[in-house]
Amino acid sequence: MDLQEQLKEIVPANRMEMEKAKRHWDSLAKPLGSLGRLEEAVIRLAGICGDYRKIKMERAALVVMCGDHGVVEEGVTQSDSSVTKIVAEGFTCEKTSVAIMAKSVGVDVFPVDIGMDTDTYPESKVIPFAILNRKIENGTNNIVKEPAMTVEQCKKALKIGIDLVGELKKQGYDVIATGEMGIGNTTPSSALASVLLDIPVETATGRGAGLSDEGLERKIKAVKKAIARFEGEQKKDIFSLLAHLGGYDILGMTGLFLGGAIYKIPVLIDGFISSVAALCATKISPESIDYIFASHISKEPAGQLLIEALGLKAFITCDMCLGEGTGAIAVLPLIQMGIDVYTKMRTFDEADIEEYIDYNKKAEEKRND
Repeated sequence: MDLQEQLKEIVPANRMEMEKAKRHWDSLAKPLGSLGRLEEAVIRLAGICGDYRKIKMERAALVVMCGDHGVVEEGVTQSDSSVTKIVAEGFTCEKTSVAIMAKSVGVDVFPVDIGMDTDTYPESKVIPFAILNRKIENGTNNIVKEPAMTVEQCKKALKIGIDLVGELKKQGYDVIATGEMGIGNTTPSSALASVLLDIPVETATGRGAGLSDEGLERKIKAVKKAIARFEGEQKKDIFSLLAHLGGYDILGMTGLFLGGAIYKIPVLIDGFISSVAALCATKISPESIDYIFASHISKEPAGQLLIEALGLKAFITCDMCLGEGTGAIAVLPLIQMGIDVYTKMRTFDEADIEEYIDYNKKAEEKRND
């Protein structure tokens, strides 16, 4: 199935099952709405799975899209692209932050070489998590000077993410956490955020992995030049925008969010870069938002703005800006706690407790009379 046919499969989540899930929450022997966003998450999960009685998140996969970026040559990073390879190798032997976090909560890690500027490590059953070879090219072009990729390569990256969700669902995974690894990837992400949010480059651009003042100034200049070059060509459709200013890792994650909507499986945003990818997904298919969950608010300057633009609410604020999927992993146990309460707690009838009255609802009904 080609990309356009796959996108036609996206439909909104089941609102009827969400209403049933809300009624079930209200029947449980506790104050109404007292678990806040955990209740909201479970209600949304009911709409995704299509049955309010069968909500589960028993098997979680973290997909880490790895790719390099030609814009690194503009001096926009503290380290060079060789670090992408080093960290990607760390995923395979559980030596990175997110791999250690994932192991502690029982999440399987799937590093994906979608565009690293190095040979892909051979897949192996000996190491815990082998790098999946989905390479399109050895890194993108320098967005300051030319498009990052062709439109065809852009669509291929999207489809790689979509198809990977389908593969993981067949393997029994029921939730996807998104992550990325690519030195320089906050620069194209800042460019995309600036254009899509219509905000100044200075607002969209942060220090990434720890730039100096001079480095930040170079990064801002690079983003401005990249946007000016794109705008000068007057190509405003979303695929052209992504091809000009994106990265293979960013677009692979965009495909993950679209794949969640196609295959009806929840997908978690991590930080700034995956928030940009999620926003790109909603520009391609607005209905995909029903399947996307925000984990935390990134410390990057535009982190909060992106979550607000998506109309989502994050679960935690920890001043994190590491990436790799660390925020998404951190939130998974919280959501599981909500599911456990939803599925295991006694109802008011079972506990022989008088049900709470929803006075907010009564007040709203009175106003509408």
